[in-house]
Formats: sequence, C-alpha cells, structure tokens
Amino acid sequence: MVTISVFLFVFAVSLGGVELFRRWSLRRKLLDVPNERSSHQNPTPRGGGIVIVAVSLVSYAIYTSFITHNFQWSYFGAAILIAFISWLDDLFSISFVWRFLIHCIAALLIVSDLGFFQIIYLPYFGQIDFGIGGAILTFLWIIWLTNAYNFMDGIDGLAGLQAIMAGLGWFFIGRILGLTDISFYGGILAFSSLGFLQRNWHPAKIFMGDVGSAFLGFTFAVLPFLEPKITSKDAAAFPLISILLVWLFVFDTVLTFVRRFVKREKVWEAHRSHIYQRLVISGLSHIRVSGIYGAISFFTVVLTIVVLTVSNGWEILLIITLVESIGLFIFLSAMERRKFLS
Repeated sequence: MVTISVFLFVFAVSLGGVELFRRWSLRRKLLDVPNERSSHQNPTPRGGGIVIVAVSLVSYAIYTSFITHNFQWSYFGAAILIAFISWLDDLFSISFVWRFLIHCIAALLIVSDLGFFQIIYLPYFGQIDFGIGGAILTFLWIIWLTNAYNFMDGIDGLAGLQAIMAGLGWFFIGRILGLTDISFYGGILAFSSLGFLQRNWHPAKIFMGDVGSAFLGFTFAVLPFLEPKITSKDAAAFPLISILLVWLFVFDTVLTFVRRFVKREKVWEAHRSHIYQRLVISGLSHIRVSGIYGAISFFTVVLTIVVLTVSNGWEILLIITLVESIGLFIFLSAMERRKFLS
C-alpha cells in the first residue's frame, strides 16, 4: 500500500512538474519549430523529459540511500551525464561526436563499476559464457539503447507509453524475483512517465526531448545492474528480458539502421525512415501508431512475465515476438502500398 501511494505521489509530481515546465518554456520561447523531418506541425515546447529525469533520480537516491542502502554512484553520475549532454542538445544542438563521447563515458562507468552480462541465455542455445566479450556487448547495448530510445521519440505519446510498459514490466519482474530495487525503480519510471504522458498524448502540449528519451534508454539498459541480489540463473536471462521489454524500439531501430546503411545513407543524420514514422506518413494518426506500438509492447511484456514465472517457454516467446515484428512490417507495407495507389 505504501508503494502504491509513493507511485501515485510520483505521478502527481511529474504531472504538475511537466505543466510548470511547459508554461516556463512558453514564456522563454524554448520551442521545437517544425521542419521537413518533423512529424508535428505547430511549434511546441520540448525538453519536458527533464521532469522525468529529476523525479526518477531523486526517488532512486532517496529509496536506495535510506531504505535498501544500495545507492549506486556510478549509475547516478552516468545518468546525470547523459541527461546533461542531452539537455544541452535540446537547447543548442550539440555535435553528435560530443554526445557519443559522453554516451561512451557513461557506458564505461557502468561496465567498470557495476559489471556486465557475461553468461547470457539464448533460446535454442542455452547459456553461453561470453567472458570478457560480454563487457563489449554490454557497452554496445547501453550505447545502442540510449540512442535508440532517442530515435524513437518522434511522435506524440510513443516514448512515454513505451516507458510505462517497460517500467511496469520491471516492476512485476522485480516483485517476482524478489529484487526490490529493480521493482521499485521500474514503478518510478512508469509512473513518472505516466505523468508526463498526460501532456504528451496527441495533440502533444510538450515534447520529451533528448533529455528524457536518452535518460530512459540509458536507464532501461542499465536497470539490471542496479540490483546486487540477482542469482546467476536470473542474471543469464536478464539480457533477453531487457531486450524484450523494449523490443519494438530495438527492432525498429536495428531494421532502420541496416536499411539506411545498405542504401549508403548517413545513418547518424536525422530522418523519417523509422517504421513508426513511415506509418504516420502513410496516413495513420499519432494516436493509432502509438497505440499499435503500445499494444504490442504490452502483449510482449505480459508474455515475458508469464514465461519468467513458469520458467519455460522462451523459445515460443521468441517465435511470437518475431511474428509480431514481421506482422508490423507487413502492415506497414500494406499501408504504404495503399497510399501509393490512392
């Protein structure tokens, strides 16, 4: 009961904080002005994700310092680094090189202090010991999801809804496995994002900005390392769980990256080639596209929790996830074909 009260308080603080930040941004004219790559039409305040950052990190610091006594300075410092460079990018448009450098430093802080995925469970193959190679994979995973989440924050409601689904997924998984820090922080991320979503749902009154999306991507990548009580068996499955809880964001960004790389495009430049962007271009509203992604994410999160509970069925879940992804791509192709013929 106390936990639910805390989550509701976090929701209220986030909701109020976002509204106050929105009004301040309007007075200061800190607006995201549409261009040819934008999916919105009117100048809109951005950077509202800074409220998610503040509420989440303060909650994490208080809980882990005074309740579980498991405060991780490396995560806290790295998260602030990610949020700071992203906030500067929201204000002044920082070079990709500098942003990437900070992302690398933050990932190195985590790997060097909190460890890395060494033994990884893969469906059909079992547990594989990657040794020191696991450090490289973990480093790349943190950087990838930090940027992938940022890339996917391009239409109203999408990034916030995904944060709610992934946060709730970690909340229930943490509860099932007795991992109190992961469970609590997953709930905090979900409810702070829910507060933000009230002002970001279409038509959005404020955008998350890089400060929020990069922070969420980084945090969801790092979350499994914030808990010291993970057993070796659970730890082996956590890389797979981490991917499944944000699966569509991983699938969309990987597919888009490969597609643009093959076409010899500058993959680091802004574009409108993601599946969700192409669905909007094909005629679907922001609400429908975010709703589709949210529904698929909800289904995947629920199945992940079920499979984890019964300790079996990872292979079937992998097949279902791939079918979902292929189905989304087929749906996109059908929508684009219809628009072309109309």
